[in-house]
Parts: sequence; structure tokens; C-alpha cells
Amino acid sequence: MKASCHFEPIVVSKNNLLVQIPNKLTVVEAIAFKREYPQWMDKVGVKKIILDFGKTKIIDSSGVGSLVALMKSAKEKNITLQIWSVNPQVAEVFSLIGMEKVLPIISHTEPTIPISESRLVDSPPLTHPSVRSKTKRLMDIVGGLIGLTFVGVLFIPIAIAIKLDSPGPILFSQTRCGWMGKRFKIWKFRSMVTNAEALKDKIDNEAQGAFFKNENDPRITRVGRFLRKTSLDEFPQFWNVVKGEMSLVGTRPPTPDEVEKYEIPNWQRLDVRPGLSGEWQVNGRSKIKSFEDVIKLDLRYQENWSLMYDLKLIFKTIIVIFSKDSGAV
Repeated sequence: MKASCHFEPIVVSKNNLLVQIPNKLTVVEAIAFKREYPQWMDKVGVKKIILDFGKTKIIDSSGVGSLVALMKSAKEKNITLQIWSVNPQVAEVFSLIGMEKVLPIISHTEPTIPISESRLVDSPPLTHPSVRSKTKRLMDIVGGLIGLTFVGVLFIPIAIAIKLDSPGPILFSQTRCGWMGKRFKIWKFRSMVTNAEALKDKIDNEAQGAFFKNENDPRITRVGRFLRKTSLDEFPQFWNVVKGEMSLVGTRPPTPDEVEKYEIPNWQRLDVRPGLSGEWQVNGRSKIKSFEDVIKLDLRYQENWSLMYDLKLIFKTIIVIFSKDSGAV
């Protein structure tokens, strides 16, 4: 994707640069932003870079990704970053991801609304129409509650099987990155040994790119293989769906260390809520070993999204679960 946007910093003092962010900071602008800011930091004597968001009305996950990359580079060079003039929609995004906790956000120009006053619960930031769909959210709540009913019925036999097979907790939680990169705790029935994370570095990664996969992962328990084969290990995530952290259908929620490896265009996959199912899950998730293929499937979902498309993927998910080749590895 060609980035045509250009950022021209203004020297406001000997050691300070002011950069005017355009009316939107989405993937095209974010690519240009990341391409240009190294030369700002290389200017002799620069100690502070001020990002003026006074004109910016829209920012998506790619824009967030470019800011995260800038923060890392600035920290390496001991340059202070500061944000001015945040409009309501952008303020909502910053509040969502906790940006105000790591970067000072200062009122400067009009219109300026401090983060604490800009909670737009009924009007989430515009990244993808699925996020604003009340019908999709209703489907998630209803489907999530039905799913939790199954969890209640199956919990005791699954818990007994897990305990008899491998010592440790019944449930497994892990930090994942959701919509716009916001972190949350995902829940699953435990399908691996308890020290699986510590052993990860000793397991060969058969995938290419920013995710991990091994078809014969020795950390998976016997019961765990059955749970993955039937996707029963995913059922506790219906709680994440009910809470609004996930959707019944969306993109695969990445881990923070995966997001650390993202290029700016890869952040687009975070423009929708992550899903229990989606293109990746119903199109051979056990066989896909290229991160670029995952990205293509995630972006295809965003391009094709509709309520009927969600229902179609839910139906395909059910078929996949009951097929002999289903399940994750």
C-alpha cells in the first residue's frame, strides 16, 4: 500500500518539534508517519516531540500501532513525547488502550476534551462497522449466554478429566490483544501442562511470522488433544463474548508478543473485535502456518462482513467442529 501522506514538523524551540497529525490516522497515514519520524528524532538537539491531534477525528488500530512504534523509538533515544488536543473519538481510543497512562496528554487547542470526560460508551470509535452494530452485539450476548449454559453442563466431567490426566488448574488464562490492541484475559479449559509457557522457547515454531504453531506440541496433554480436537477448550471464552471483549465471529486474538512483531499494516486485523470463530478457524486453522495467510483471512472477513456473513461462518464452524479433521494443534 502506497503512503502518500506527508508530515512536516514545526520547530517550536531549539529542542522541541511540533507535528500536526492529519484529520485521520489510519493505515496509509500510519505508514507515512512511521516512515518519517526517524528523521525527526535524528535532528541534532531534539529532546521533545509534540503530537498535535487537534484536527484528528479518526484513528484506527494502524494509527495506534504507529504511535506504539514511535514510543519505543523515542524511549531508545531518550526523547520525550507529548500529545496535544485530543478530540472525543480519538480520546475514546486513547482511553480504551490506556494511552494516557504512558504518554502525557495536554489540552492546548479547541476543540479539546480531556480523556476522563470523553467516554462515548454508546458511540465507539469508528474502525469497522461490525464494532458499532447493535444487532451483532445482541447476537453475541444471546450466543454467549447459550454457550455458557453448555459450559455449565460440561464443566464437571471436563474438570474431572483434566484433573485425572494432569495436575494443575482446570482453567487456563492468558493475556491477549483485542479490539484496537486493548489487552484482556482470555479463558480456556487447560489443554497443556502447567509450565507450558516456560517450555515454549524449547519447542520448534513451525509457523512463519508473528504467531506460534507446532503440530506435535509435546506440551499438550492427552485430554487436551481431545479438547482441542472438539474445540471444547474454547468454550469458557463465551464469558469473554458476554463481557464484550470478544465476539462470536471475528479475528484470532493475538498475544502481546505477537503484536510486538507487527508491521503497521498488520494492525488492521485489530480493527474488529476478536472472535471465537472466523475465517481462520473455518479455513484449516491447523494447516495454516503462514502469518501472512492469517492476515489475508482476517482482512477478507473485514471486507465481507455482514450479519448474514457472521451467521454463515457460525454455521461453517459447527460443521468443522464435527468433522474428523477439525480442531487446533
